[in-house]
Amino acid sequence: MGLRRRKALLPFILLGPGLAWLVLFFAIPALTQLYVSLQTGNFEVGYTFDWAWSTYSEALSEYDEQFLRSLGYAATATVLCFVIAFPLAYFIAFHAGRWRNFMLLLIILPFFTSYLIRTVAWQTILADNGWVADTMRSVGLLEEDGRLLATRTAVIAGITYNFLPFMALPLYVSLEKIDRRLIEAATDLYASRRQAFMRVTLPLAMPGIIAGSLLTFIPAVGDFVNAQLLGTSRQYMIGNVIQSKFLVVTDYPEAAALSFILMAILLACVLLYTRVLGSRNLEEAVV
Repeated sequence: MGLRRRKALLPFILLGPGLAWLVLFFAIPALTQLYVSLQTGNFEVGYTFDWAWSTYSEALSEYDEQFLRSLGYAATATVLCFVIAFPLAYFIAFHAGRWRNFMLLLIILPFFTSYLIRTVAWQTILADNGWVADTMRSVGLLEEDGRLLATRTAVIAGITYNFLPFMALPLYVSLEKIDRRLIEAATDLYASRRQAFMRVTLPLAMPGIIAGSLLTFIPAVGDFVNAQLLGTSRQYMIGNVIQSKFLVVTDYPEAAALSFILMAILLACVLLYTRVLGSRNLEEAVV
């Protein structure tokens, strides 16, 4: 084999393991679930493939409330993650100095503990007789008979906490790459600190904002652990429905249909989001 041919084949050789992984663990399972979603029947008598597209419309109309709730919870948690993570990432990137690595370690430290254990810990934090609820009652932010656990607030708080590192780390990477001389040039040209931030720092951090938002929003929409442990059936998200359909009700066709509807909604949200903010920022975020 000649040198030119080997160079031509090199990209495909490098892509081979990744493509094989995607085909084996994404494409094949996805096609399998698409096949299952078009079946009818039940677990006792078996399932028959008969192009049952009506399952999709029935599933969407039956669980539209859970879809909207999931999108609302995930969007709220994403905004809260951004509000918390941006000042934190900004401080680490520009002012942490020799404490930078230690503070980054603190951000990823929760990952050393199981996701389930972290969520269960919030049951203790937000308990009716816990210090958080008692403090909020004492300052008048919570009624005497009010509670935090088993509410929408608890579910959103749990999602925000668990996905905060997914927002903070991409933001830090984008902010850390900013050339400080650009900000100095803006101030030399009589821009105020606020103007320099809005016209230089924030646009240059946009790839991190996009990456962090997507990394937070997408898994948060499909999350079911926080609603299961910190909420009630009134706060259940679409992930709870899918989990129940697969493991409890054993209605596999409808569960698969709900999964594909969720993927389609997420894809539409991502396309709309990148169209509004620009595909160039998305490409920079990926790089």
